[in-house]
Amino acid sequence: MKINRNDTVLLIIDVQEKLMPVIHEHEEILRNMERLIRGCHILGVPTVITEQYVKGLGPTVAPIAQALEEVGEPSPIEKSCFSAQRCDAFAAQLAALERKHVLVTGVETHVCVWQSVQDLIESHYAVSVVADAVSSRSPRNRDIALRRMESEGAKLTSTEMALFELLVEAGTDEFRAVSRLIK
Repeated sequence: MKINRNDTVLLIIDVQEKLMPVIHEHEEILRNMERLIRGCHILGVPTVITEQYVKGLGPTVAPIAQALEEVGEPSPIEKSCFSAQRCDAFAAQLAALERKHVLVTGVETHVCVWQSVQDLIESHYAVSVVADAVSSRSPRNRDIALRRMESEGAKLTSTEMALFELLVEAGTDEFRAVSRLIK
């Protein structure tokens, strides 16, 4: 299934203050998430964000929280289940958007991202995992989780691939705006 701006939602899973500093390549992951947030906003693709056990892991990291606030996206949904889809508030918000394709980013790839992807697929959503916008503390755990998600039916993509697939064509104001984000 192609990534289509009219049927896609961006999901950001658990990019929180106490967790991100220990995540492999966390600076690149955050930079790509911010590009996705801003690019999706330009293209009219909504964003949903979750937070896992805020008392222990802290709130969403400042650069992501700020980007979401600047583009007017809703506040994070707090969850205790590893899978976002098992959180009633998340499942309700996703269903209310009436979109069938979920573009997934976040941490940790082998725990909350993996379990969310698995449950989204079981709930009949098409899922694309942005491989350069997910990570774990260990690169090995990240790689195993990506292979497992792909074998379960998720498609792998990258930040640039996803944004340009959503764009469809060059020469538009949206193309110029998204291109500036990538550079």
